[in-house]
Amino acid sequence: MADPAAIRAEAMRLRGLFEAEGATPVETTILQPADVLLDLYGEDIRARAYVTSDALRGEQMLRPDFTVPVVQMHMAQGAEPACYAYAGEVFRRQEDDPDRANEYFQAGFEVFDRENPAAADARVFALFHRVLAPLGLRAATGDIGILMAAVEALDTTQRRKAALRRHIWRPRRFRALIERYSGRAPVPDARAALLAAADPMAGAGPVIGLRSEAEIRARIEVLREDAAAPPIAATQVALIDAVLAVRETCPNALERLRDIAVDMPGIAPAVDRLAQRLDALAAQGIDIDRLEFETSYGRTQMEYYDGFVFGFYAASRPDLPPVASGGRYDALTRQLGGGREIPAVGGVIRPGLTVALAGTGAKR
Repeated sequence: MADPAAIRAEAMRLRGLFEAEGATPVETTILQPADVLLDLYGEDIRARAYVTSDALRGEQMLRPDFTVPVVQMHMAQGAEPACYAYAGEVFRRQEDDPDRANEYFQAGFEVFDRENPAAADARVFALFHRVLAPLGLRAATGDIGILMAAVEALDTTQRRKAALRRHIWRPRRFRALIERYSGRAPVPDARAALLAAADPMAGAGPVIGLRSEAEIRARIEVLREDAAAPPIAATQVALIDAVLAVRETCPNALERLRDIAVDMPGIAPAVDRLAQRLDALAAQGIDIDRLEFETSYGRTQMEYYDGFVFGFYAASRPDLPPVASGGRYDALTRQLGGGREIPAVGGVIRPGLTVALAGTGAKR
């Protein structure tokens, strides 16, 4: 295990590099209000957060991430362009991997800029690329916004689209919904019997639990409406599958997505944003001809990402989490902005991993 003092020093070094790029250093408290922020993280982090109760402040949690509290801080001050740097500890339970630390450092860089989102994406990625270049890491990129646009382009009900958008970050659940909405998966017998009953509540016995009888009846009515909706056409399911299957170098991925957009024009604006980003990355000196792109990349990361996503990995250490990761989170600023919003993108580096990889003789 790397020396804690060395990790702390590396975190401060990284923050200093970000400050040299024009970022303002910021701090956030270790104890954060869980009731306000926890839902913004998504299922994975919710399950891994350390939560406690405070008699005066309600549910509190140990900081599992910096981005959400930084966005909350920024939006409380307004929605003006800004750039921030930070470094400190985050806390996450690691019940499935006891060898992975549950307390570790992050150093991050966040950009709020409404003038040119593509250039902001490229600025963040190129900075991380330069900082991490001595370690010879593999870079991966994706775009959650393209998949969101594909879902919105489906000819189905808004309720179904909302469910699919909500489960983009849970691939198995997303696939199960696609199968059900397209009629490929049969309705479970218990649900079919419930929906067929003239009065589903008749003979059901006393109501227990948190839902009232009115809420239960409303939910049954929603299920009936969904069952009556026509299935998603097989051709549209094939287009969703084609979007999800794109995994190429960036120029080839762009060409493939443009081909799909001919039959699914709803994704065209998102594909155009990808093209603009690639131009901006090339202008920053990134070799986009060798850069990997995968439409599905980032689907198991933070649920607040809604556009460009990226990560850097040690190819020789597939057992390690990403050394760095980040992405675009425009919708998060709307959720925390109280009526204000501003496009935003950022990322974090794990100093513990950069120290460990440097110590093992990673390419310098």
